[in-house]
Amino acid sequence: MRDLVRRIDAATPRDRDRAVDALRAFAILGVVCGHWLVTALVADSGTVHGASPLQHMPRLAPVSWVFQTLAVFFLVGGQVGAKGYASARARGESYGRWLGTRMGRLFRPVAVVTAVWAVASGVMLASGVDEGTVRTLGKLVWSPLWFLLVFAALTAATPLVMRLHPLWPLAVVLHADLFRLGFDGPAALGWINVAAGWLVPYCLGAAWARGALSDRGTGWVLLLGGATATAGLVLFAGYPAAMVGVPGGALSNLDPPTLAAVTFGLAQCGAALLLLGRLRRVLARPVVWAAVALVNLSAMTVFLWHQTAMIVVTMTTLFLHGPLPGLHTVPDGPAWLLARPAWLPVFALVLLVCRAAFGAYERRGGGSSTVVRSGSPARAPESRRV
Repeated sequence: MRDLVRRIDAATPRDRDRAVDALRAFAILGVVCGHWLVTALVADSGTVHGASPLQHMPRLAPVSWVFQTLAVFFLVGGQVGAKGYASARARGESYGRWLGTRMGRLFRPVAVVTAVWAVASGVMLASGVDEGTVRTLGKLVWSPLWFLLVFAALTAATPLVMRLHPLWPLAVVLHADLFRLGFDGPAALGWINVAAGWLVPYCLGAAWARGALSDRGTGWVLLLGGATATAGLVLFAGYPAAMVGVPGGALSNLDPPTLAAVTFGLAQCGAALLLLGRLRRVLARPVVWAAVALVNLSAMTVFLWHQTAMIVVTMTTLFLHGPLPGLHTVPDGPAWLLARPAWLPVFALVLLVCRAAFGAYERRGGGSSTVVRSGSPARAPESRRV
């Protein structure tokens, strides 16, 4: 282990901003832990259906404030995308080649999880598994993938949005919500926010890449302004307190994104900028940096397979033992809350198995930016690209 840590640290370019990689890792792990904590599969009369503790215990809404980290992911995506495209242009690389490399890294592992789940769904149906159960499991796997399509579209548009001020897409979100919620306009207007809402942090990331943001000044403005706006929208404008979708809720902050979700994301982006200095100091430690680097090297694999890991544990234990607390029971009280965290290490262990089995598809073909240099010691993980 010490040798691995030493090789990763030695192979990392000295000018690499490790804090950016730490923010990406934080965003991915936040989504993973959030899904594991607020998603339940309840066994009921031979079927399995989805449920959420937020539905039964709305006072847990603050949990979603910690684990809904997509804005940070888009902030980092905009920063890395803008810097990567500028670097590609400086090398004389064409837009098509730059985009093809990034899209290959993004969608190659998606094709694998799609193929595996197509086969798994067919096997389950042929084995007599209830159709509703198969549909529930499939939805858990596929529903988080929507954001990859949005991220791909914003990445493709990077040359156009590199200098777009974040206030423009923020204004679009504001007006879309005003018309659909304030004036009872068509609900379909909300889907404009799928692009406009996530374009706000992506544009912030592009501005960060070109040096238009100050870590502390801009960070405090975004944190305080975003938090104040979000509190006002929740307390006085009727927006839900939970920053994720809640089954049965009259309005979701995430499907499609609302103005409250966007202002909350601005607060998160502000906090991320304020943490940069501290993160850079902490990540100077080789052990800490090695952990962050390894997460980044498998970020897509972790995201794509984390729901599968939870499903494997849930369905296997149900078949072998029957309903267990915190895993197959209704998430409606303290007993479920106390039992659920004990299952997270089991989910993580199965996810590591998935990473070992499918991680090579993410690393194959490389990427547009490196966590560490190419040409490092043979078979060392630092020679892979993200």
